[in-house]
Amino acid sequence: MATCPGCALLCDDIDVIVENNRIKETRNACRRGAARMKGCFNRLAPSIAQKPVDIESAIRKAAEILKVAKSPMLFGFSNSTCEAQVKGIQLAKKLGAIIDDTSSFCQGLLIETIFQEKFRTCMLEDVRNKADVLVYWGSDAQDSEPRHLSRFSYFPRGESRQRGYEEDRIAVAIDVRESNTAKICKGHFYRIQPKGDREFILALTDALSGKVPAYEPKKILELAAILKKAEFGVIFAGIGLTYSIKEDMEILVALADKLSNFHIMPMVGHYNMRGFNENLFKETGFVNRVKFEGKAVQHSPAEVLDTPSRGVTLVHDDKYSIVEALRNESIDALLVAGSDPLSSLPRSLVRHLASIPVICIDPCVTMTSKITAVTIPCAVSGVESGGTAVRMDGKKIELSKIIESDYPTDEELLTRLMEAL
Repeated sequence: MATCPGCALLCDDIDVIVENNRIKETRNACRRGAARMKGCFNRLAPSIAQKPVDIESAIRKAAEILKVAKSPMLFGFSNSTCEAQVKGIQLAKKLGAIIDDTSSFCQGLLIETIFQEKFRTCMLEDVRNKADVLVYWGSDAQDSEPRHLSRFSYFPRGESRQRGYEEDRIAVAIDVRESNTAKICKGHFYRIQPKGDREFILALTDALSGKVPAYEPKKILELAAILKKAEFGVIFAGIGLTYSIKEDMEILVALADKLSNFHIMPMVGHYNMRGFNENLFKETGFVNRVKFEGKAVQHSPAEVLDTPSRGVTLVHDDKYSIVEALRNESIDALLVAGSDPLSSLPRSLVRHLASIPVICIDPCVTMTSKITAVTIPCAVSGVESGGTAVRMDGKKIELSKIIESDYPTDEELLTRLMEAL
C-alpha cells in the first residue's frame, strides 16, 4: 500500500504496480492522484539563466543570490514534505527572510482559527463513522478531492451509519453554482450570490436563534431545521466560503457556536499545505506571512480596530504575503519550493518577478520554472522519496518511497543550500 500525494486527503490505500522502476498502474487512486503518482510529464532540469548546469552549480548560484539579497522571500512548501518545510523555515530564519505560502490567499485564516481552538473540528474517520449531516460550503469536493465523498463522508458505511447515504446521511451544498457535489445532494442545494455568504450566515444564525430571518426565510428555516436535528454534523469549508468572509471570520465562529453538534473542516487542496501551517505555527504562532529578523518574528495580520457600528473592523496590512510583496515590489529575490505561484496569481502581480532573481525547486517544469534565474530539480515526494505530511483534518501521514531516483529530496536540497550560504 502507498499514500497518494495528489491532494490533502492523502489516501493511504493505493495499490501500485511497478515495472522497470516505473509506476505502470495505480489502483484505488482518483484521476488526480493517479496523474501525480505517475510522475512528471516534463521533468525539471538544473539550470542557471535557463542554461543547463549540474545540480551543485545551481545550488551555489541560488546561495549566491540569496546571500546578496536585502529582502528575500521564501514561498510555497504546500507540496513539500514536513521535513522540507522545517528546513525551509530554518533557511528563512538564517536569511532573515519573509516566508509565506498559498494559504495566505486561501485557507490560512480558517486554519489559524482552528489552531486557536475557536472551532470544534474532527478527524475524517469520525466523519465516516459518525456524521449524519454534511455541509459542503463553497467547496466542490467531487472535483477537487474526488474521493472525499466516496471514502470519508457521504457514501461509506460507518460504524454508526451502517445505512450510509440512503438513510443515515444528509448532504447539503451551499454555493454560487450547482456544482457536481451539489448535484449529489438530493435537493439540498442552496444557491447564494457571489460574496453572499455573510448575509446567508447571519440569516442562518437568526433562524437558529428562533428569529425569522430577513433573507430568504423559507429556505433558511428549512436548512436550520436540518442542522438542528444533526447528531454529528460537519461543515466542509471551501475557499468559496473563506474568500467571501475573509474579513469577518468571527461570524463563522458565531454560527459554529450555535451548532453545538457541528465541526468545521477546511477543504485543503495541496497535499501538505496544512503541514506547513502547523510547522510555522509551532515555530512562530502564525500560519503564514512571517518575517524573521534575528530572534524576532514579524507578522502582517489583519489589524483590528474598534468601530461603533459593529464592534470591530478589519484593516488588512499583509505586507509579508506574496500578493502584497509583489504588488509593492518589496522583495528582491524569491525562492519557490513545492508551488507554482505564476499559475494562480494575476498577471498584474507577477510582472515584478521578471525584474528579480527567482529560484525554483520542483520535480516538474512549471509556469514559474520557465521564468526563473535558477532551477533545481528534486525527487517527487510520495513516489521517489518518503517523508511525512499532514492531512486536511490534521492527521500526520507517512509518505512512501515507491521507486528509486537519483534526484535529491527537497529536504536535502534545502539543507545543502543552507550549507552553501
